[in-house]
Amino acid sequence: MDHRVFWVFVSAACLLSLPVYPLVGQTYPLTDEGGLGRVFDGIGGLSGGGATSRLLVNYAEPYRSQILDYMFKPNFGASLHILKVEIGGDAQTTDGTEPSHMHYENDENYFRGYEWWLMKEAKKRNPNITLIALPWAFPGWVGRGKNWPYDFPDVTAAYVVNWILGAKKYHDLDIQYIGIWNERTFDSKYIKVLRNMLDRVGLTDVGIIAADGDWSIANSLITDPHLNDSVQVIGTISWNLVASYYEELPFGRDGLMTAQEPWSGNYVVESPIWITAHSTQFTQPGWTYLKTVGHLSQGGSYVALTDGYGNLTVVIETMAHDHSICIRPPLPPFNVTSQNATFQLKGSFASIKELQVWRSHFDFKSKKHLLFDKLTPVKLLDGLFTLNLAEDEVYTLTTIRTGQKGSFPEPPPSARFPKAYKDNFDIRNPPFSEAPNFADQTGVFEYYINLTDPGPHAFTLRQVVTERPITWAADSDQTVSVIGDYLWQNVTVTCDVFMENVKSGGVFVAVRVDKGGQSIRSAKGVFFWVFANGLYRVTNDLAGQTVLAEGASGTGVFGWYNLSLSVKGQSASGILDGRQLWKIAEVSAPKNGWAAIGTQSFELAQFDNFAVLAE
Repeated sequence: MDHRVFWVFVSAACLLSLPVYPLVGQTYPLTDEGGLGRVFDGIGGLSGGGATSRLLVNYAEPYRSQILDYMFKPNFGASLHILKVEIGGDAQTTDGTEPSHMHYENDENYFRGYEWWLMKEAKKRNPNITLIALPWAFPGWVGRGKNWPYDFPDVTAAYVVNWILGAKKYHDLDIQYIGIWNERTFDSKYIKVLRNMLDRVGLTDVGIIAADGDWSIANSLITDPHLNDSVQVIGTISWNLVASYYEELPFGRDGLMTAQEPWSGNYVVESPIWITAHSTQFTQPGWTYLKTVGHLSQGGSYVALTDGYGNLTVVIETMAHDHSICIRPPLPPFNVTSQNATFQLKGSFASIKELQVWRSHFDFKSKKHLLFDKLTPVKLLDGLFTLNLAEDEVYTLTTIRTGQKGSFPEPPPSARFPKAYKDNFDIRNPPFSEAPNFADQTGVFEYYINLTDPGPHAFTLRQVVTERPITWAADSDQTVSVIGDYLWQNVTVTCDVFMENVKSGGVFVAVRVDKGGQSIRSAKGVFFWVFANGLYRVTNDLAGQTVLAEGASGTGVFGWYNLSLSVKGQSASGILDGRQLWKIAEVSAPKNGWAAIGTQSFELAQFDNFAVLAE
């Protein structure tokens, strides 16, 4: 089997460049004489791995639709051919957690999270977009007590297949490919079980991508015919689709574009949107690469593709090595200098008389970049055209005339998270399972309707993960969701809390939380805990190792309590149900960070009437 490969940008924060191998002369042939090369499967972006689109869903219109148009609308912006999403596993997978469709083995819900919505929005704009999914993590029950998802391949495969079936049944979404977790390891037995199960339930058209981001599986495909027949694609993809998470989390602003301020409506159309457009607006999946593609003699590369019906698109880049550092694995050293390059069209392309020209030029000294500019068409004489290529440029020359640099009026100006913010979670039919602006880092905090309590706490936010998930990330033993402005210093946060764990229940509110994402385990801040055993504790870290104060609280299980935590300068105090419980005069670090709520373990607990006031 000739396994297809998704050739795409590996990281959205930089531009694709290739190592240089000198060629003799300055003329480069472009021809289909002697046949064509690989089939082009498209260029795409990844939402997830993890929680990278978290803040996007909270944007008001028209800004949310504008952001989506820049990513998915054909002939407008990035015009993506592929959307890959995370199958949420209730676990930290880089910048946060995404909820699973099966928190427990007997639990199925195909309306949690935002990836369903995102896929449908992408399909609205491009009905032909290819949909890919991959689980980066799994609920703990999948591993049957082990932090590994492959010891029981039937269980794991059923979990994934259920998600694919649910996508179709509840959202009319056809998933074309399913990826194999994780990028450093693959399990051939599981791949075969998954392939057999997909086929058995009628999902024969769903291809398997393995191992996602790790091409070492190619050797195994050669030696194992059954494995070879089970895998359709070896691939990589651009991470991440849109930087829609708090910037101070890992890999801040590392997306095709940035949309991290739903409270202001501000977003930024970053350069990768337009560099992606250089290819996506002038090609389509099913086009074919010419064999005559390669490297320029003075650095840079060129590729050419055809639709087989006379259209031709040539993409040329001369990005310097220093401006291609986000490619993984890292590129070997190379140099790029200004050069004249002549291209000779031959074969069925020899009769082309004119090509449309689009150009991007990066000036990293002045920071004044020219992105996706439409230039005067180039006239060909005897199939020849010549370009003067400077360093850090991208050109597209094409017979396609439908390209467009889409635009909207400027979005609202950037603004910090509001200093006064509150949420009572009183939404009967929330559009998404998570409350706006809360970014779950360990555990999952979902809207909850308490049907047995018609009183003031009928609608709450509930932490629902009760078993440690299977994840590769360094998550914490405690669950935590952060919110607000990372620069906050002097803050008061209040929240009603309700513990449901009889033996060892514990909940907290916190301020100045200084870490999240993969670093959440080592987060510091000021944490005010109360426990079901009638005690309280104040700690300087999420792990609870540095205790600043402790004592009796009188708190218990199945009762509502109001916590208030204030920190100003080095002074901190805590109030329980209107009475001051403790005060500390020396809190030296950290100096700033987010507000947060959470629990002392993976346990059920509820939160209501959250409010924060910052100076």
